Amino acid sequence: MTDEKLVRGINRWDLTAIAVNTIIGTGIFLLPARITGLIGSYSLLAFVVCAIIVAFIVVCFAEVASRFRSTGGMYLYAREAFGSAIGFEVGWLYWIVRVTTFATNCNALLIYLGFFFPSAATGYWRIAIVTLVVLLMTVVNFIGVRESTVMTNIFTVGKIVPLLVFALVGVFFIEPANFSFAQTPEYGKFSEAILVLIYAFVGFEAAVIPAGETKDPQKNVPFALLTALVFCVGLFIVIQIVAIGTLPNLADSKTPLADAAGNFLGSFGASFIAVGALISILGNLNGGFLAASRLPFAMAEQKELPQILARTHEKYKTPYVSLLLTAVVIFVFTLQTSFYAALTIATITRLLVYATTCASLPVFRLRSNAPEAKFIAPFGVVAAVLSLLLIVWLLTNVDYRREGLAILIAAAVGLIVYFAYRFYLKRFS
Repeated sequence: MTDEKLVRGINRWDLTAIAVNTIIGTGIFLLPARITGLIGSYSLLAFVVCAIIVAFIVVCFAEVASRFRSTGGMYLYAREAFGSAIGFEVGWLYWIVRVTTFATNCNALLIYLGFFFPSAATGYWRIAIVTLVVLLMTVVNFIGVRESTVMTNIFTVGKIVPLLVFALVGVFFIEPANFSFAQTPEYGKFSEAILVLIYAFVGFEAAVIPAGETKDPQKNVPFALLTALVFCVGLFIVIQIVAIGTLPNLADSKTPLADAAGNFLGSFGASFIAVGALISILGNLNGGFLAASRLPFAMAEQKELPQILARTHEKYKTPYVSLLLTAVVIFVFTLQTSFYAALTIATITRLLVYATTCASLPVFRLRSNAPEAKFIAPFGVVAAVLSLLLIVWLLTNVDYRREGLAILIAAAVGLIVYFAYRFYLKRFS
C-alpha cells in the first residue's frame, strides 16, 4: 500500500547523505566544550567510547533494516518483533524523539546565529526565526521527497567542507601543552559526559524511516548506515583533538569550533565555521523533519492512528496531513524549550527506542517466518546483547526526577492514545 502512495526517489548516496546529515548536526559544533568542561582531555576517550557504543547499535540496525521495504523504521521493526502495542509505543516515542531533536537543533541554530546577530535567541526575533525555519522545512518536504533529498545533499556538502577545513588545517596548529591527562575524571562525571556526548553520534536512524521512498532499501539502508558511521567517527575524533589543541579555554566557549578556528584562521576562519554550523544545523533539521513527518503516516497505514494521517497529496505524493501535524507540534515545542533541556530528553528517549531494535535482531533470527535479511551482521547476536547492556548502563545515569518523569508521562500518553483508538475502531467501525 505504501509503495503505491509514495515515490521511491531516494537512492543509495542520497540515503548516505541523509544519515551523515542527521549525525552531523548540532552536537559536534557545541558539545566539544561541554564534554571538555566535564572531563578535560579525557573527552577524547569519551569520543572513542561513544563511537564503540554506537557502532554496536548501528550493526544491529543494518541487519534489522535489511528485512524491510516499507516506511516506518523502528516502529515497523518493533511491531513485527514484539506486537502492535510495543510497536506503537516505539513509533510514538520516536516521533517525540524527532520533535525534541528538532527543538534542540533549532535552539542551537539560534546560538550560532548569535555569533553574527546577538539578538537572534531573544524576544520576537527568536519567534520569527523559529517560525521561518519550520515553514521552510514544511514547504520543502510538502513539495516532494526528491526536493527534500536534493536539499539534504546540498546541506551535507555545505557542512562537511568547513568541518574538513577545520580538521585538516587545525592539526598544524595544535599545542601539545593544551592536553592534560594528569587528573583522572570521576566515574560520575565520565558517565555523564558519555550520556551527553551520545547525542553527537546519533541521528543515523533517520535514514531507516523513509524506506518506502528509498530505492532497494534492503541493500541501500545497511550501506548508508555503515558508511555514514565510519566517516563521522573519524571526523569527530580529529575535530575534538583540534578543538582541545587550539583553544585553551575550550570548556568556557559557547561556540567552540568557531572560537578555535578564530585562533588559527583569524576572524574569517571563525565566521567560516559559524556559517558551516548554520548550514549543518539547517540540513539536520531538514533530514529530521523528513523522518518525523513519516512516522504518523506509517502508523496510520497500519491502522493504529486515524486514517486522515495516511493521506498523501495527489500531485506531490507526500503525506501532507502527517507533515502538517508534525510541523505544528515541532513549532510549539521548540519555542518552549532550550538546547540542553531538549537534548537530554531526546537522547534518553532515543536510547529506549534503540534498545527495541537491538532486541529485535535475535528475535528475527530465531523466527522461521521473519522477513528475510539481505545483510547479516557479523557477531550480530553478540552486538545486540552488548548494545543492550551499554544502553542500560547509559540509562543508569539519568535523573529520573526530571527528564525521566517527562518521558514516562509521554509513554503513558502514547498507551492511552493506542488503546483509545483501538476501542474506537471496535466500537464504530
